[in-house]
Amino acid sequence: MSKRIILAGGSGFLGRALAKRFCERNCEVVVLTRTPRAQMDGVEEIAWDAKSLGEWVRLVEGADAVINLTGRSVDCRYTTANRRAIIASRVDSTRVLGEAIAGCAKPPRVWLNSSSATIYKHTFTSPMDEAGETGATSEAKDEFSIEVIRQWERALGEAQTPATRKVALRITMVFGAAGGVFPVLRRLAQFGLGGRMGSGRQFVSWLHLEDFLRAVEWLLAQENFSGPVNLAAPNPLPNAEMMRLMREAVGAPLGLPATEWMLEVGAVFLRTETELILKSRRVVPGRLLAAGFQFQFADMRVALRDLA
Repeated sequence: MSKRIILAGGSGFLGRALAKRFCERNCEVVVLTRTPRAQMDGVEEIAWDAKSLGEWVRLVEGADAVINLTGRSVDCRYTTANRRAIIASRVDSTRVLGEAIAGCAKPPRVWLNSSSATIYKHTFTSPMDEAGETGATSEAKDEFSIEVIRQWERALGEAQTPATRKVALRITMVFGAAGGVFPVLRRLAQFGLGGRMGSGRQFVSWLHLEDFLRAVEWLLAQENFSGPVNLAAPNPLPNAEMMRLMREAVGAPLGLPATEWMLEVGAVFLRTETELILKSRRVVPGRLLAAGFQFQFADMRVALRDLA
């Protein structure tokens, strides 16, 4: 009998990649989305509003796993309305999935719920594993982001699902050839704009898409693994070094730097926030490494060579 995987919010970059991987594993994949599209082989898309119980609940009954990737993009200006939508999309979807699982006679055995590695303190020194210090710093302008993650993880922790193992996926920046941040950085480097951003000292935590997929599969199989886990490659690196490797990967000899004031001005025009670029995230996958998970792309030079 094939396994049924529920992918909530599975129509984005990571969700599509996971759906494809699970289909290759002959799983039955159900994507919960606000805008169902034409069916693809092995994937059933079901409408949900990410806050209310509905017809989709019947598919959670007897499913092997639930993976929740739902969340409004944070690549926007943090207006009052956007802040409200960012929090609600994460907390409400987590809460209602918990209600659905709690009501099952045969609940899923595991629930992976997205979170973010941004929860850790802005730092240029100490690597942050799952025991690392969390919280906001005025320098990083990350007070709102930290509050979002705390409410998100609290909703997961409060869900009454004793028969279902729960894992909070503290995801870093995922690099994929056709999605995520990599195509954007590649274009910047190709057009001569691939220099350091701000001081260039801020650490970038990252993960190759293939290792993201492998880590999710691995976590589904680990019957005694629960709680928060960092999905990050073992070797975060400073922004200036990352951009140098990006230029090397695309064969660009030079890259103009962007000062912090340039980024602030650009963020206004692009309707985004500089925190996404300037916060120093030196996150490492302590629990994955301790449990024996093997990264295929631990080094960014190798990862970029593969993607480019």
